[in-house]
Amino acid sequence: MDEYRRIADRVEAAVRDGRLRPGDRLPPQRVFARRHGIANSTAIRVYGELARRGLVVGEVGRGTFVRAAPPLPGPALAEATGAAPVDLQLNYPVTEGQSELMARALAALARPDVLTEAVSRPAPAGGTPEAREAAAAVLARPGWAPDPDGVLFAGNARQALAAALSALVPPGGRLGVEALTYPLVKAVAERLGIRLVPLALDAEGVRPEALEAAHRAAPLAAVYLQPTLHNPLSATAGEGRRAELAELLRRLELTAVEDTTWAFLAPDAPAPLAAHAPEQVLLVDSLSKRLAPGLTVGYLVVPARLRTAAADALRSGAWTAGGLALAAATRWTGDGTVAEAVAAKRADTGVRHALLRRRLAGHALRTSPHAYYCWWELPAPWRAETFTAAAAARAGVAVTPGSAFAVGRAAAPDAVRLGLASPPVAVLDEALARLAEVAASGP
Repeated sequence: MDEYRRIADRVEAAVRDGRLRPGDRLPPQRVFARRHGIANSTAIRVYGELARRGLVVGEVGRGTFVRAAPPLPGPALAEATGAAPVDLQLNYPVTEGQSELMARALAALARPDVLTEAVSRPAPAGGTPEAREAAAAVLARPGWAPDPDGVLFAGNARQALAAALSALVPPGGRLGVEALTYPLVKAVAERLGIRLVPLALDAEGVRPEALEAAHRAAPLAAVYLQPTLHNPLSATAGEGRRAELAELLRRLELTAVEDTTWAFLAPDAPAPLAAHAPEQVLLVDSLSKRLAPGLTVGYLVVPARLRTAAADALRSGAWTAGGLALAAATRWTGDGTVAEAVAAKRADTGVRHALLRRRLAGHALRTSPHAYYCWWELPAPWRAETFTAAAAARAGVAVTPGSAFAVGRAAAPDAVRLGLASPPVAVLDEALARLAEVAASGP
């Protein structure tokens, strides 16, 4: 066996048996080389091997730190990691009685004639007239309702997003995104060969002057925005900011992909960007958060000039909605299931935020009382990666480090995102209390 692997094995053993704890800092590579009587080049390979195994993480200018578990298997937030018993990474809200509520429509679908119609052939990208009308009703906001003819259907919001980006941005093209953005956008862009251009943020989201400067520097093919309950910061742009962005999109002849997946939680939010610039915006949404991710439908509201391209992208990517899911979604909308679930989840966020305010009082939190997530700017001397490791090891709680949301080469913020939706309320309360203890105890 190569010498560097034998040394890495010894370091790994020290991590496994507790001699090296999550958050411990390894010596600089030159110091490590001297202590082990090896060449600097071998020490570099040892640290590289430890990183490959997921045992350490390097922070530029700060050093190399022990972490609690291997890195996430695939895109951050895409699936459970099993790193800790309580998972505050994923964010799937399920309220009491939700399954019984959804079962009403599913029982109706069990009729042979209805079931045959739902599964006998694939659903087209445009669904059915009834499904489009139902989708338009779900997506309508005060001051705006989509044209049902402009609604296309995907299996979920991620697939709708992938289709939108595929239709708008060629391989190698530039996509403007928030400097802190939804991690799945990063993963989709990588698979499609899209280059991400980070755009500076303020309290209302993307700054218009940052968007214009990025486009003037080298043309953007499109821009991805979350104007309502931005994930992870929970920021919501006001009417003035939305109007300013809409005017800028028209002037630059630039198309935006507006993600409103979480916007249903904010009843008083302004009308979407699509209302201000309908010919410049593709709107992405889904039933995943309103109802459940296991049987869901993604929505894509598309301007007339782009409908053929978006429908082609959905079909070529095999991203269209399943017939059974589309039939269930249509019934859930018509029988009031969606409206009841939305009302329950809006109430649920208030309960969970009360726990958050009590357990993390005095900490720097960026959130909204309508959001199912919180951006926690960690107290010094904590770093995001080391706190993530310590939270899993000491408290049994999985959180998401700021690096999962950061775009570009800028240093990732020393913050973590807490997903508040998935655990039962009592479990969330205990998890937040443990996290507060970890933060107070220090690295």
